[in-house]
Amino acid sequence: KAKVAPKAKVAPKAKVAPKAKVAPAAKAKVAPAAKAKFASPFAKKAAPATKKVAPATKKVAPKAKAAAKPAPVKKASAIGVIPSIAIPGELAPALLDGSLPGDVGFDPCFLSTKADLLTNYFNGIVGGAGPQDGLTWYREAELMHGRICMVAVVGFLWPGLFGTFAGNDWTGADAFSNTNALTALDNAPSASLFQIFAFMGILEFRRINIILTDGPSYQAGDSQKWGQGEGRWNPLGLDYSPAEYAEKELQETKHARLAMLGFLGLVLQGNASGQGVVEQLSSAFIAPEYATKAGYFLPEGI
Repeated sequence: KAKVAPKAKVAPKAKVAPKAKVAPAAKAKVAPAAKAKFASPFAKKAAPATKKVAPATKKVAPKAKAAAKPAPVKKASAIGVIPSIAIPGELAPALLDGSLPGDVGFDPCFLSTKADLLTNYFNGIVGGAGPQDGLTWYREAELMHGRICMVAVVGFLWPGLFGTFAGNDWTGADAFSNTNALTALDNAPSASLFQIFAFMGILEFRRINIILTDGPSYQAGDSQKWGQGEGRWNPLGLDYSPAEYAEKELQETKHARLAMLGFLGLVLQGNASGQGVVEQLSSAFIAPEYATKAGYFLPEGI
């Protein structure tokens, strides 16, 4: 029976159970370890791959910056400035390169560089079918205001130089006798004012219709299709050469600008004096009573 103790040494056999446990454990550990060992080289290689991707993203970043450069604000800086012909010693936007009639680089506030910002506003008035650059709209506005002021200046001068229309029993004998254009507007019959505004409305609707028809190819100032050219109303038979036509465009631009300034002066002076233009000029050439006396340059009483 004491020898049975060696049989108790079967415990080492029980150690086989740990081997069985070790085997799965070892396998479980070795498998991930082996995988980890095999994965690590790939991971090392993958790391450079990610490093290569990073430079790719770095290269994309400059492209995004390059795309952001042509922003509207930086366009003006890219255009630059040129010496102004109108104001010696000053600069003008390079956009005013003299291609437009009457363009001498007069833009001290650099408004022409902001013209494109109003393109959508102007196109919205005509349904979005007009010119796609703001400078064309600026020139259109300048010519329209200038032409209206040229007609208005003639209206200021006409009554004093050539007389007024005769009234009647319906309108009143003195309905058209005012030589001051501001007071004449107040005393004019309502029917005559209706005729004026109706005629203006017809011309304006025609102008908008022509802009819609021509679309982006519309040329500033070509609002009525009058003058020389195919399909235009040309009662005077105008037939200028290209050089002569360019000269006439320049003349119109200068007269339009002068008329706008002249009209403003006529309105202010007519409102201050209450007299017509010719009456004011006539009184300017009349010598006062004391000027007919000897020594009129001395104060009275001496």
